[in-house]
Amino acid sequence: MPASPFLELPGAVAAAAPDDGVAAHYGNPIAEQRMLGPAGAVVDLSHRGVISVTGPDRLSWLDSVTSQSIRDLAPGASAETLLLSANGRIEHAIRVLDDGETAWLLVDAGETAPLEQWLQRMRFMLRVEIADRSAEFATVGWLADGPDGAAPAALAERAGVGNGHPLTWRDPWPEVVAGGVQYALVDEHPGAEWWWRETLVPRAELPALADAVRAGELAVAGLLAAEALRIAAWRPRLSTEVDERSIPHELDWMRSAVHLNKGCYRGQETVAKVHNLGHPPRRLVLLNLDGSDAMLPASGDEVVVAGGDEAVGQVTSVAVHHEWGPIALAVVKRQLAATEVLVRTADGDVVAAVEEIVSPEAGATVGRVPRLPRLGARTR
Repeated sequence: MPASPFLELPGAVAAAAPDDGVAAHYGNPIAEQRMLGPAGAVVDLSHRGVISVTGPDRLSWLDSVTSQSIRDLAPGASAETLLLSANGRIEHAIRVLDDGETAWLLVDAGETAPLEQWLQRMRFMLRVEIADRSAEFATVGWLADGPDGAAPAALAERAGVGNGHPLTWRDPWPEVVAGGVQYALVDEHPGAEWWWRETLVPRAELPALADAVRAGELAVAGLLAAEALRIAAWRPRLSTEVDERSIPHELDWMRSAVHLNKGCYRGQETVAKVHNLGHPPRRLVLLNLDGSDAMLPASGDEVVVAGGDEAVGQVTSVAVHHEWGPIALAVVKRQLAATEVLVRTADGDVVAAVEEIVSPEAGATVGRVPRLPRLGARTR
C-alpha cells in the first residue's frame, strides 16, 4: 500500500502493529473521541483490505462457507460473517456489503491475502470471480449520530458507488441480528449506540480527503479514538480479541455474525454444540483499570487474581476513554469469579475491576435452544 496522505497531516503520529500504516492520533486522542459522531470526524483505515466477489452465485456461495445467513442480502445491505475452521475456531471476520452485483468484503489488513487465497481455492465450478481490490479502494471509518445518520459531506462527495449504491458498510452490532443470540445479560447494552460505518473511497481520492481536513471542511480522528469507543461498546475485533483458540461464543460474536438456524457450514457443529449443550471455555470481560499510577497495560499482559500467580486470562485491547478513563477488554477463564483482578504489566501490577460481558453460564442456558439443521437443510 502507498503511504497514507493522512499521515502527512499536522500532528499525525503513526500507529503500531496491527494498524501500522495509519495515524494513531493527531495530537489529542481524548479530544478526538469527542469528535467522532456528532462532530462528523472520520478515521483513516486505508491499511485495511477490500476483496470483491462478483457473479450470480456470490451470495449463496459465501452463505454456504461462513457463519451468517447472507444468501438473501438485499442490494445496499450490510452483514457480518465469520469464516471458521472445521472445529469452529475463528479464522476470518468479514464485513459484507452487497450492491446487487458485487459482494464487497472488508477485512483487517492481515486477513486480505490469506482470505483471498482461501476463497480462490474454494471456487470450484461456481459462477464467482474474486479479486483483491485494496489497491483500488481505501476504507474510511466514521461514527454516525444515530441509526440513519448521514456521512460527513466531504466524505459523501468522494465515496465509492457500486451499481448505484453507496459503498458504506453499516455495523450490525447495535442490535442482535436475526438468528443470533446475545450472551451479555444486560438490559441496556453499551453497543446499542455504536453506529459505526466504513465507507469505501477510491484510493485516488484520499489526498483530496486529507486536503479537506487541512481546509477545515472535514474533522479527523486517529485510530486510538475509534478503538476506545469500540472497547467501551464491547465490540470484538479479529486483530485484537482473536487467537488460535477463539470461538464466537467467547466474544459474544453470536450477537452479530452467527445465524443459529441456517444450513450447514464449516465449523457449525462446534457452534451448535457449545450453544446447545455446553459453555465456551473462556469469556470476554471489560476491565476498568486503576489509573492512579498512570500505568497502562499492553495487549497480551496477563490477568491474575490478587494473591495468586497463575494467569486466568490476558488483555486483548486497551484504551483511555474520554469519560471512563483507562479500560481494556480481556479474555479470561469461564470460571473466573473474582470481581477485582490484577494485570501484570512491564512496570508493575495494575488493579482492575471486572465487568461481565459474556456470562459464565453462556451457552446451554442462554436463550432458546435451536435444533441443529439436518445436513443440506436451508433456512432463511
